[in-house]
Amino acid sequence: MVLVPSSSSVCLLRRHLFSSLATAAASHHVRSHSHPLTFSDTWAPATVSHLSPATADKTLFHLTLNLSSHPSLPARHLSPGQFLPLRIPSTSSPPLLLSIASPPHLAQLHSHFDLLVKRVTGSLSDTLCGMREGDLVEVGEVMGKGFQIPDAHAHEDVALLLMFATGSGISPIRSLIESGFNQDRKAQVRLYYGARNLDRMAYQDRFKYWESSDVKVIPVLSRPDETWSGARGYVQTTFLRDKQIPRPSSTGAVLCGHQQMTEEITSILLAEGVSKEKILTNF
Repeated sequence: MVLVPSSSSVCLLRRHLFSSLATAAASHHVRSHSHPLTFSDTWAPATVSHLSPATADKTLFHLTLNLSSHPSLPARHLSPGQFLPLRIPSTSSPPLLLSIASPPHLAQLHSHFDLLVKRVTGSLSDTLCGMREGDLVEVGEVMGKGFQIPDAHAHEDVALLLMFATGSGISPIRSLIESGFNQDRKAQVRLYYGARNLDRMAYQDRFKYWESSDVKVIPVLSRPDETWSGARGYVQTTFLRDKQIPRPSSTGAVLCGHQQMTEEITSILLAEGVSKEKILTNF
């Protein structure tokens, strides 16, 4: 079931997002790998309430954690794109840092987090994806500032918002889309979402819902089978063919995924005249 956000939370979040794109140049607050996130010493138990494959090849998994016994943790999820540290007490592996897939208002309303986990053989994620409903994990404080959505109310000058995601990078993009930021339909929104093939592409069942929110979804497959009639190759090459940026000064972008994709997309956008301060990441 896809839950629809309330109109009041939607309007506030949308104002904040487009205000951040319009005023980022004044804030000069640019996210960088040179300022790594550090884990706190505070951990709380969380129950696995749902776990199932998110892709046909079982490389990605849907995970829902119930935090009803610690509602203060979901209450700290304020912006799409934030992270949740997760560890399994019975293992000595370092914690995972997972982007939260559910929108903030639902985390706060239901005291749960939806996550998208990439299963890597022999790693903590492998153990996590083999757990069962009712099993316990531990989570830390919500981390990061997400997609830089400040409490600002400057003039909203973004007419086109471009989203780019690859692999499990679609997780925070889902959080952003389902926050309802564009419900009043003032901006054109396009999502370029890349995966190897349909068997490795998560959230296909949500595409129609996203499209109903006026987000044009463009799946891009790098190794599709012969029946695929959509975009082929990589996200950056597909976007380079499309581009269609009529007004770079009123264009913003949100990126999450492979480093090569984010770097190449950023270079293309800058060459087209899009302001660097309007190109947002969640790290």
